[in-house]
Amino acid sequence: MKFSLALAVAFLPVIVNAQYGPPDPAPSPSSSSSSAAAVPSAPASSSSSVNVDVGPGGALTFNPSNFTAANGTTVTFFFPQSVPHSVTQSSFANPCTYLAAANGASGGFDSGLQTAKQFTITITNDQQPIWFFCKASKHCGLGMVGSINAPTTGSNTAAAFLAAAKAIGTNEQTVSDNGPVTGGVNAQATATPAATFAASSPASSPSTSKSAADHLVASGVFAFLAAVFGITL
Repeated sequence: MKFSLALAVAFLPVIVNAQYGPPDPAPSPSSSSSSAAAVPSAPASSSSSVNVDVGPGGALTFNPSNFTAANGTTVTFFFPQSVPHSVTQSSFANPCTYLAAANGASGGFDSGLQTAKQFTITITNDQQPIWFFCKASKHCGLGMVGSINAPTTGSNTAAAFLAAAKAIGTNEQTVSDNGPVTGGVNAQATATPAATFAASSPASSPSTSKSAADHLVASGVFAFLAAVFGITL
């Protein structure tokens, strides 16, 4: 007795699903586009480390831009993959000027202009404030500054530091970029910026692999039916 081609094809999904289960649903377009657009950001902070996003989402800011950190705390700045920024130590009196060595005092830390890097400092004196800014052209004058252990009262607060930077505005002087500078005042950078881990390309999804396997199984089953029941095209 011969089966018709239409009957064999009708039974084919039943046989495949019985052995391997139904194929995985395809991912929705919205979830795929969201994954592709995701940009890695700084991981969550802990009691012994503070992680800061530099220029998150293209904004000229640090997040967080003002925080407290005890001695021994590491502060790591995560730079975006496109627009270059820096973390350059300054002073309250001169928000947009690098804190250079003078009168026997040490100079400040400076990451240099970076993309897709991370730069770490360690707090060494939590009784004194640490002021920093981004030295990319005009960024400081637009408010891209930050502070650590800034006073919460008086005239030298984080808000006053931000206001002083914005008061400079477009009159901000260009700060030359000569690369990273380790060391620092009240915090120390012991290494130059390191490459931030890159998001790896997504591996083949299980649904894709399973679909390919199902295709091969279906081809084999069809060949078997053709041999047993004499189905011809």
